[in-house]
Amino acid sequence: MLNKKIKVLIVDDSALVRQALQQLFGTDPSIEIIGSAGDPFAAAEIMKKVVPDVITLDIEMPKMDGLTFLRKLMSQHPIPVVICSTLTDKGSESYMKALEYGAVEVITKPKIGTKHFFEESCIRVCDVVKAAAMTSPRKLSARPMTVQPKLNADAVLPKARNTGVTLQTTEKVVLVGASTGGTEAIQNFLQRMPLDCPGIAIVQHMPEQFTAAFAARLNTICQITVKEAATGDSILRGQALIAPGNQHMLVKRSGARYYVEVKDGPLVSRHRPSVDVLFRSGAASAGRNAVAVIMTGMGDDGAKGMKEMHDAGTYTIAQDEASCVVFGMPHEAIKAGGVDKVTSLRNIPTEIIARCR
Repeated sequence: MLNKKIKVLIVDDSALVRQALQQLFGTDPSIEIIGSAGDPFAAAEIMKKVVPDVITLDIEMPKMDGLTFLRKLMSQHPIPVVICSTLTDKGSESYMKALEYGAVEVITKPKIGTKHFFEESCIRVCDVVKAAAMTSPRKLSARPMTVQPKLNADAVLPKARNTGVTLQTTEKVVLVGASTGGTEAIQNFLQRMPLDCPGIAIVQHMPEQFTAAFAARLNTICQITVKEAATGDSILRGQALIAPGNQHMLVKRSGARYYVEVKDGPLVSRHRPSVDVLFRSGAASAGRNAVAVIMTGMGDDGAKGMKEMHDAGTYTIAQDEASCVVFGMPHEAIKAGGVDKVTSLRNIPTEIIARCR
């Protein structure tokens, strides 16, 4: 995939959305648009001539809805699919079904806005498509890129001067970062955590509003409590907090109590929420009282932050390549020298409990 362009097929009943996506993809020379279709039947005709590497797919369309098409596609000829949907409460349920049926990722439809908004959309949409192209979906039973400078966690939170001197406490906190493939990995991880596990704070790259549905679904299938984070929420034993989409999440400490702050800010390491922001705050506030975990995902978000946590005395864990959908983020964290342990997704909960006891 590194030596050839990523062939993308756009499927959406809105001509304006198709045009907007074509404009976004046109900013990245590594992406080639092989066609656009107004419904799944037109898409099938295009696919008879050329097979795309990635499909962007709307949910609500005439003749056949996107979820039905996704299910048929994954049961017959799996191709990486990115759902491109409008954010609504109803759409939150569709989001969970899309993941269940095999979609790699869900993004929001691009909207007409400022140059700043367009640049952020370019970053998000193109990165998601490139991550999807690197995945292997399972079968169900041009112009130079115009982007903002890539910011680091300094844009949201200055680096602490005295990391590594945090007073040790009996209460531990677990900080987790993930991206592509992370929704399934996080579900697997949280379902293995016992009721008395340390409090957990998670950044999963995901659109706003969908994180609430994701947390609500996890709350129904896990022993522990799972909720979308809000400013002031305590990080408690037997509970996991999911960062809201499109907002950064920081860990803070007041006495022996750990809590989170949710705040706006620029894209950091090309993401909002950013794992680097979460981990930097953890280095400053928790240090050796924390365990940090970086899971499957494309890119390097979290690598610098994990190194900062490692240097502050945090025990750090990376998911191994064999169990990752995309080994990008863990690989970059390992290269940065911030990882103490590389292990399988299945073994991460056991490793955490052992360290915290």
